[in-house]
Amino acid sequence: MLGRLGNLVPASLGCLRYSTNHTAAANLSRRFAWRWSVVVGTSLMAGVGGSLLVYQPTTEDLRAAYLTPVRLGRDVYTAASTVIDYKLSLGSLTGEAREAALRECHQRGANRLLALCFANGGVYTKLGQHIGQLDHLLPEEYVLTMREHLLDRCPVSTPEEVRRTFEQDLGAPPEKLFAYFCPEPIASASLAQVHEARDHTGRRLAVKVQHAGLRESCAADVATISALVSAVRWVFPDFDYGWLVDEIKENLPRELDFRQEASNAERCRANLQRSAQQGAWHAGRVHVPDIDYRTSSNRILTMELIDGVRVTDTAALSRLGLSCREVMLLVAETFNEMIFAHGYVHCDPHAANMLVRKVDGHAQLVLLDHGLYKSYTDSFRLAYAALWRSLIFADEAGIRRHSAAMNAGDAYDIFASILTQRSWDQILDARSDHLAVQRTAQTRQVAQQYMATYSREITGLLQRMPRPLLLLLKTNDCLRSIDFALGEPVNTFVITARECSAALARERLRGAPGPLVRLAVAWERLLVEGRMLGFELLLWYRSIRARLRLQPRTQDAPPIIATELPPRPQHPAAGPAGA
Repeated sequence: MLGRLGNLVPASLGCLRYSTNHTAAANLSRRFAWRWSVVVGTSLMAGVGGSLLVYQPTTEDLRAAYLTPVRLGRDVYTAASTVIDYKLSLGSLTGEAREAALRECHQRGANRLLALCFANGGVYTKLGQHIGQLDHLLPEEYVLTMREHLLDRCPVSTPEEVRRTFEQDLGAPPEKLFAYFCPEPIASASLAQVHEARDHTGRRLAVKVQHAGLRESCAADVATISALVSAVRWVFPDFDYGWLVDEIKENLPRELDFRQEASNAERCRANLQRSAQQGAWHAGRVHVPDIDYRTSSNRILTMELIDGVRVTDTAALSRLGLSCREVMLLVAETFNEMIFAHGYVHCDPHAANMLVRKVDGHAQLVLLDHGLYKSYTDSFRLAYAALWRSLIFADEAGIRRHSAAMNAGDAYDIFASILTQRSWDQILDARSDHLAVQRTAQTRQVAQQYMATYSREITGLLQRMPRPLLLLLKTNDCLRSIDFALGEPVNTFVITARECSAALARERLRGAPGPLVRLAVAWERLLVEGRMLGFELLLWYRSIRARLRLQPRTQDAPPIIATELPPRPQHPAAGPAGA
């Protein structure tokens, strides 16, 4: 370094090189070189300092600069150790020995992923929560581990950090703002934790406080995930998950602004109240907690505290005298109306974000965590409704046509399988029960194998499909997981058929409200109801036969290893995807 800096010594000092006292000259040269290096170093530091003053990086920028390599190092270690574990543990094993070793590898991999989510927090916790909903795609070790530990058992902020957030946002500590404030959280999620409090009138409150340093860590999370996605794309060009980074960049700032969450809650409540006034039976049984704006900010959200049980706690529902069927029917009706009627959807409906309580002898659904919503245009909402109607009624031409509107191109069959979790031949089965819910080891394995086999096509679909559809897919995964946890007492495809048909009928009447159109719409709705009634009667008949043991129940059938997948249809020559 000094040798290089020596070249920067001014020419006026060159005479030192020719001194007869070589030792003294060398010492003098080194002394001048050292001084010159100090000058250069000081200049560089001044330049960097000046740049910082001009650029003025925020605390988030500086913290991200520190956290990004640390988090990326954890990512690389977790991924590498998991891959090596699979390679070394499985080796040349076959048969039952391989299956046993594979399950152990799955569990170790799930434990590593859980440790990574806890260490990095923030976005990683949210991704881990979503993995806990993908029971139809991922090994159950990953799903159950994430579901058990990441729904409401996330890392918590210290009382000092919570107090500092209050002082920075509201100008006073919590004990001065509330008559009572419990310093220990009653629940903790990926972005915030909830404390119980009471105002000066005695009203019980739930105070949601954003985790300390979350904005800084989330900036680092986006950077590390972006780096990983770029690395994956470089190694495997066919697998481009840039859409994931785009979605995180778009949605995370909204979730970090609790004033936006309060606005979402108010709009959701207004939509439900309007539906209740129009006669929707379920809308009056859904409650959105009231917001207390006096003690709320962009990092603090105060709302009424609701006592209830988790939507998937079947034992607690039974103690309340509520049936799983009633609860699932309420959930399905509510979210189908959000999607097909309101066009404004709660996109994070996992089990920790929904409570159930008993009001006037009936189940009441309480919707929590309104941070992630998506608003859909009427054209998209109706196109999505038309697509689902075609899926439910096995209309191949309709599926092809409406999938094209979603940029599915000639991969419309895989797109349909993603939405329904059925193979293409099952979707086109003309029988009325072709979309009957089946949750056996065999059907689950076939679904996983189907998604793995066509992973390249699925990646391409996710890249080009409309961005609003991505959050709907996430919503479907969450609702499907709740349906499964409740024992699938309701076939949600029936409810979806009614809601999407009703949305399309309303649009027809709005465009041409004449008597002939009304008659045609009424006849179409009658056909839909007749088919759905036949569907439900068939399922009821099969359940009765199973209970009487006149035929073995599907869930008791031994798992069968699926070695072949149904072939994809032969597509005719087509233009570019989405054309």
